[in-house]
Amino acid sequence: MSSELSRRNALKTIVAGTAALGVSAAMPVFAFEEEKSTMLKGNVNHSVCRWCFGSLDLDTLCVEAKKIGIKAIDLVGPNDWHILKKHGLDSSMCNGAEINLVDGWNDPKFHATLIKNYSEMIPRVAEAGYKQLICFSGNRRGKDDETGLNNCVEGLKQILPIAEKHNVVLVMELLNSKVDHKDYQCDHTEWGAELCKRLGSENFKLLYDIYHMQIDEGNVIANIKKYNKYISHYHTAGVPGRNEIDDTQELFYPAIIKAIVATGFKGYLAQEFIPKQKDGIKSLREAVNICDV
Repeated sequence: MSSELSRRNALKTIVAGTAALGVSAAMPVFAFEEEKSTMLKGNVNHSVCRWCFGSLDLDTLCVEAKKIGIKAIDLVGPNDWHILKKHGLDSSMCNGAEINLVDGWNDPKFHATLIKNYSEMIPRVAEAGYKQLICFSGNRRGKDDETGLNNCVEGLKQILPIAEKHNVVLVMELLNSKVDHKDYQCDHTEWGAELCKRLGSENFKLLYDIYHMQIDEGNVIANIKKYNKYISHYHTAGVPGRNEIDDTQELFYPAIIKAIVATGFKGYLAQEFIPKQKDGIKSLREAVNICDV
């Protein structure tokens, strides 16, 4: 992009100028590190979840994300899509049609509301030029796996023709039910994959959240290899704690991301960790570099 080339040229000019003036080497080193962070390999489409950086206004997050080389922002509703467009960023996972995380497709009493919401939102997503819209199973509330699956199929099949017409993918997120989302039903990849099989549509996929699935089932790389055809999106975070994905936690992200890339995945990988260090953008830059295999 011309703006990116201009930014790089500006950095080179700064470095050359400070060297000529005999200024401290600190500035050239800083400039080099800043530029290095945008020199990504291109094997991964990087994104970041908006809610994890709620202390920043969306404009600022977009500016900082672009500096890092991030292409999209996750979980931004239609009221803010114009901000993403202003900065030339994609909305990699749209939201705004769901009721909440606990009242979902596995319970028929919510179907009427969900069908209305998604029937209205799917065309808006398509009109904006976006491709993915998140959805949730909801909590079990005593329902066994089979009942939950049947209820989800019954509800989702009523809106899938709309998604197919508009080329929008409905994406159900896998969440852990041990720590963060007690009683959530779509808490194992096998259950989500079975739902995909029963619906039989390329317009219904899974959001594989690496953090959540490490907690509930582990075996992350093997499950990614086994179920990758049902996965259209990934989220990251450190385990335990949902913080930085550095060497303070138990997952080794370079190996995980290499396994994802090896499946031929061309979608987005979104950072969804909550920064512990004061400079959250520094943490974000480091996370992108860790995942840029």
